Amino acid sequence: MTTGDDGTGTLSEQDGELRPWSRSAEDVLDRLDSSAAGLTEDEARRRAAEHGPNLLPEAKRKPAILRFLSHFNDTLIYILLGAAAIKAVMADWLDFWVIMAVAIINAVIGYVQEGRAEKALAGIRGMLSSTAQVRRDGAWRVVPAAELVPGDVVRIAPGDKVPADMRLFTSTQLRVDEAALTGESVPASKGVEAVPADAGVGDRRSMVFSGTIVAAGQARGVVAGTGAGTEIGKIQALVGEAGSLDTPLAKQLGDFGRVLTLVILGMAAVMLLIGRFVHEMEFGGLISATIGFAVAAIPEGLPALVTITLAIGVQQMARRKAITRKLPAVEALGSVTTVCSDKTGTLTTNEMTVRRIVTGVASYEVEGLGYTPEGFIAPAVDGRAPTGEDVTALLTVASLCNDAHLVPKGEHWQLVGEPTEGALKVVAIKGGFQSAGHTRLAVLPFDSANKLMATVNADADGARVLLVKGAPDRLLDRSRRQLGASGPEALDLAHWQGVIDALSAEGLRVLAAARQTAPALEQAPGLDDLWGLEFLGVFGIVDPPRPEVIAAIADCHTAGIRVKMITGDHAGTAAAIAREVGIVRDGDARVLTGADLEAMSQEQLTAVVRDVDVYARTSPEHKIRIVRALQTHGEVVAMTGDGVNDAPALTRANVGIAMGIKGTEATKEAAEIVLADDNFATIRSAIREGRRIYDNLRKSIVFLLPTNGAQSLVILVAVLFGLALPLSPVQVLWVNMITAITLSLALAYEPAERGIMERPPRKPGGSIISLRELAFVLIASLLIGGVALAVFYGALARGHELDVARTETVLMLALGQLAFLFNCRILSHSSLSIDALRGNPAVWWSAIALIALQLFYTYVPFMNGLFESAPLSPADWLLPLVFAVALFLILEGVKALWRRLPER
Repeated sequence: MTTGDDGTGTLSEQDGELRPWSRSAEDVLDRLDSSAAGLTEDEARRRAAEHGPNLLPEAKRKPAILRFLSHFNDTLIYILLGAAAIKAVMADWLDFWVIMAVAIINAVIGYVQEGRAEKALAGIRGMLSSTAQVRRDGAWRVVPAAELVPGDVVRIAPGDKVPADMRLFTSTQLRVDEAALTGESVPASKGVEAVPADAGVGDRRSMVFSGTIVAAGQARGVVAGTGAGTEIGKIQALVGEAGSLDTPLAKQLGDFGRVLTLVILGMAAVMLLIGRFVHEMEFGGLISATIGFAVAAIPEGLPALVTITLAIGVQQMARRKAITRKLPAVEALGSVTTVCSDKTGTLTTNEMTVRRIVTGVASYEVEGLGYTPEGFIAPAVDGRAPTGEDVTALLTVASLCNDAHLVPKGEHWQLVGEPTEGALKVVAIKGGFQSAGHTRLAVLPFDSANKLMATVNADADGARVLLVKGAPDRLLDRSRRQLGASGPEALDLAHWQGVIDALSAEGLRVLAAARQTAPALEQAPGLDDLWGLEFLGVFGIVDPPRPEVIAAIADCHTAGIRVKMITGDHAGTAAAIAREVGIVRDGDARVLTGADLEAMSQEQLTAVVRDVDVYARTSPEHKIRIVRALQTHGEVVAMTGDGVNDAPALTRANVGIAMGIKGTEATKEAAEIVLADDNFATIRSAIREGRRIYDNLRKSIVFLLPTNGAQSLVILVAVLFGLALPLSPVQVLWVNMITAITLSLALAYEPAERGIMERPPRKPGGSIISLRELAFVLIASLLIGGVALAVFYGALARGHELDVARTETVLMLALGQLAFLFNCRILSHSSLSIDALRGNPAVWWSAIALIALQLFYTYVPFMNGLFESAPLSPADWLLPLVFAVALFLILEGVKALWRRLPER
C-alpha cells in the first residue's frame, strides 16, 4: 500500500494512481494490506499517523490585517487618500475625516465580503459524515469518520452519509444519491463488478464517494481514499485553485482611475509652472490655487457613488429573488455574454415526472409537473382521466408495486423514497387509482442486476395478482401476451421496441409494467416465477423543464446571450432537454461528453467551445475547462449550479449563480449571487437588472464628471490668465458636497430604458464611458464652466463684491448641474419628452433638496461666514436660471446631432 504524491490518504502506485474501481475487490483489499475482516486498532492508529485524519484541510489564510489593508490597494482609493491628504494640508479636518470614512467603509465592506473561496471550502467540509460503522479487531463499532484510514472496512445502510471513498466488495440493491457530486437526477445503482479504468465519476459503479447519501440498499466496502484524497477533496482543491476574475466594472474603474489620476497630476503640474513662470504669481497663493484645482478635479465621490449605486441595485435584485453576495456582481450580470447552466434542479425541476403512458390500446399524455399530485391523463373527457382497463391496469402496478409515498409539506409535497417510484405514485393518483382495499402479500425487491421489482397483492375480494415493474427489455423477455382493447392478445414485440426507441429518443426514461393474474405461489416470488407475464405498457419518465425556462432562454437569445448546458447526466437526456427548452434551436444538438473532453487538449476545446451548447457526463474539472475556454474568447461567463461539483466552476466564472433552495452550502458560498427561488427565469430578470444598473452607473459617472470638470476649468482659466479666482477651495467643496448628496444618487433609481433586453451585451474591455460620452462630458464641462466664468466676471463688472460674485457662481454651478441631470436621465434619446419628467421621483426630491441647501448656503448668516458666501437679490438668481435652461437645450442639441452620426 502506498500514498499519493501529496501524502494524502489515497490508493496509488509508483507509476500513477491505482484506480480501485477498475480492479477486483480482492485485488484492492490485497493492495491495501487489508481483508474483509478489517484492520486491528493498532494498525488503524499506525495508518492514522501516516495519513492524517479523514478531514479536508483548511486553506492557509493571510493575516487579517493584511487582508484588510489590501482593500486600500486601488487607484480610486488612492484618489480618495490623495484628496484626504490635501484636506489635511488645508487643515479642513471635517472634510478629511469624511473622505477617510468613505475609504475605511469601502475597505470594511470588501473585507467582510471577501473570502468566498474559503467559505466555499468550509461549506464542502460541512458535507462530510460525522460517524462511520467500521470493523476493527473483528467487531463492528461506531467511530468518528475523521478516524477512518485507507484499508478500513465500513458498512453503509439507507440514510447514511458515505464517510470516505470506498471500493465495494458486497452490495445488496445499493443505490446512492450522488446528485451533489455528479449532477445525476436519480440515485446511482452500485455493484461490486470492476469498471473500465477511464470511467468517469458517475460511471464508477463499484465505488461510493465521501459526502454522498445512501438512498436504498446495504453494502460493505474498503476505504480507498480519505481526506484530500477523496473525490470531494479534489473538488475542494479545484475551488482553491480555480481563481476568480475581476468583473468588467472593476477593470474599467481601475483603468479609468489610473488615467484620471495621471490627467489631474499633469494638469496641476502645468498650471503650477504657468502660474509661477508666466504670471509670476506669489508662491503661497499659487499653491493654494493648485490645491483648489486638485480638490475640484478629484471626483472623491466616485467610489462612494459606485458603491451606493450597486448597493441600491442589490436591494432591487433581492426583491426579484436574486440575492447578491458581492456588490460588483450586480453590474457584472449586465455584461454577461454566456450563461453556463447545470441541468438538474436549474433548468429542470429535479422531480421525476411521468410524461407519457403507452398501453396496447393508445398513447396518453400526462399533465402536471413534479411530485404535486395535480393534473390528469389526457385525452380526457370532461376534465377526467381515461378509465379504460388498459390505463387502470397500468396504474395498479404504478401504485402497488411501489415503496414510495408522498407527504404534504405546506404548499408542496415531499417524496419519501426513490424519485422514479415517486413519479409512478403521482401518476396513479392523477389517474384516480385508489390503493385502499389492496393488501401486499409478498415482495421481490428491486435488484440492479435484475432491473425489476415484483409484488403479490390481494384485493378486497381476496383475488391475488402478481405485479411487476422494471426495465422494458427484462419484462418483454418474460412476457408472452399483452393487454389489448378486448383483453389479452399476442405480444407484438416489434411494436414495443419501436415505442421504447421513440420514447428514449425524446430523452425519456422508460419503465415497463406487467402482471400475472391468480399466480400459483405458496411463498414470496422469485425470478423463476416471473415468466409468461401479461405486458401492460410503459411509462415515459423525465425530470421535466421548468415551465418558465423556455421563455427565459428565448429572452436571453434575443439579448445576444448564449445559453449552454453543462450536466453530469447522460448525453441523450441532456440533448432532449436542450431541444425542449430552446438551448438548441435548429437541427440535432451537438453534444460533447466528459470522455470527449478528456481526449481534447485545452487548445482543441477552445476552438470548438463556442459552437457546442450541450456538455454531458462532465466532471468538476471539465466544467472549469469549459469556462476557461469561453473566457479565452473574451466571453463574460455566468455559471449556475446547485451541487458541490459546481463550486469550482462557479468560483472561476465571472459571475457564479447558486440555487438557494436545493443548492449545497458549498455552492452558495462559492457564488456571487444566490437565487432564492431556484428559477432560471430569475437569471433573465437579474441580467436585465444588471444592465439597468450599469446604465445608471454610467449615467451617474457622465453626470458627476462635469461637476469636477467645470470647477477645475474655472480655476484653471483663472490661473492661466492671471485672473481673480472665481471659487475658493471651501466653495469647491460645497458644490461637490451638495451635488454628491443630492443629485448624484438620483440616477441610481432610473427605470430601465426601452429595449434594454433587445440589444447585445456590451463588449468586454474598453472604458466605462465611451468616447462619445467622454466628449459629451467635456462639452458639458466647457459649457457649465464657461457660463460660471461669465456669471462671475459679469458680476464683478456690475460692481458686485467678490463674495457676492462667488456666491452667484456657486449658484450657477449648482443649477447647471441640475439642468445637466435631466440631460443624463436619457442618454440614448431625447430628454425633451414626457419620459424625462416621470418614472423617477428621486430626481424631483433631489432637485428640491438642492434648492433648499443652496438657499441655506446663501441666506443663513453662519453659512456666510463658514463658506465665504453672501446673500443674493432676487435679480441675481435670474441670469443663472436662464443660463441653466440654455445649457439643457444646447446639450439636447448635441445629443440630437450625435444620434444622427454613426457611433464608432
